[in-house]
Amino acid sequence: MRVPLELRRSYRLLNHGPVVLVSAAAEGKDNLMPVAWNVPLDFEPARVALVLSAEAQTRKLIEASGELAISIPPASMLDAVYEAGHVSGHDVDKWARCGFQRVAGSHVKAPLVDGCLGWLECRVIDRSLAEKFDLFVAEVEAAWVDDAWFKDGEWAFHDDARTTFHHMSAGKFFLTGAPRTAAASRR
Repeated sequence: MRVPLELRRSYRLLNHGPVVLVSAAAEGKDNLMPVAWNVPLDFEPARVALVLSAEAQTRKLIEASGELAISIPPASMLDAVYEAGHVSGHDVDKWARCGFQRVAGSHVKAPLVDGCLGWLECRVIDRSLAEKFDLFVAEVEAAWVDDAWFKDGEWAFHDDARTTFHHMSAGKFFLTGAPRTAAASRR
């Protein structure tokens, strides 16, 4: 079940560097794209940064609307996410082609992707580095988690199909592993 998460803790959804699906809607259209280069920037207010290709249809929709949604897919969606990164929203309906289902957000028009582990609804607050570096900074307005996989403010992965994944290159990914605690933090 999707439950709200305190915005000041929303960075924990991205802090481990998963591939995410970024979606946007504007002018009666919507689209989504996988993004491997994403990072939390701040706690309060919660902010994230994303690198979005200038050619991407999703980026054009973000530029038109000023908002986006980030959905954090589980490993069971890896093949669909990979496919979404290899077709253009200019040519096909990625939602239909990849089997993704839309879920309405509460703060932005960009749809969330059903079946994911976490979701962030964001407004773009800085595009000054977009032309040169494709970098967008967004403020998180709502954060949601699947309470089966995020407990007590931390990821609780106990099934490889429902863990996050990370893009290495050339179609290679790795799954998020079991957490380890540094000895110094136990003192």
